[in-house]
Amino acid sequence: MNAPVASRPEYVIVVAMTQERVIGASGRLPWHLPEDLRLFRGLTYGHAVVMGRRTFESIGRPLPGRRNLVVSRTLPPSPDIEVCRSFEEALARTADLSGRVFFIGGPGIYAQALSVADLLIVTWVEQDVKGDVHFPAFNASEWTAERTEPGSGFVRVWYRRTRVARDVGAEP
Repeated sequence: MNAPVASRPEYVIVVAMTQERVIGASGRLPWHLPEDLRLFRGLTYGHAVVMGRRTFESIGRPLPGRRNLVVSRTLPPSPDIEVCRSFEEALARTADLSGRVFFIGGPGIYAQALSVADLLIVTWVEQDVKGDVHFPAFNASEWTAERTEPGSGFVRVWYRRTRVARDVGAEP
């Protein structure tokens, strides 16, 4: 099991999706799983969360008890959130934190976070739903399931990266 790099926080992707990788429909979650929302709150409370503008707008407000970083080139500054003009800026603002930094959506943030994440926490929704937003394709061989938690209408699986992630901006 790989431990997080000591000089930075543990980067964690947290996502709920179907087997077809559906994560959203018309700007909303296409399911209602209160138990999963409670688990999400428990995981992220007291930590930094990084999200894209559309995810922030779909939530409708900053998440209480968390440091909210929103990646957007168009949002104006706000006292309740930290607007970051790029994914790299969000990483830089959280680089000196201890503990965990959570990437909570949308697909563009997830795609970039896949290159730096240490942990991938997936709530596999046990519904067949249609959606217009999908989690990006990823190489499952880079992840090993280390914990499974059954829920009502879902299974949450904690995947640990099995290879060392490249640092953002590092030479291939």
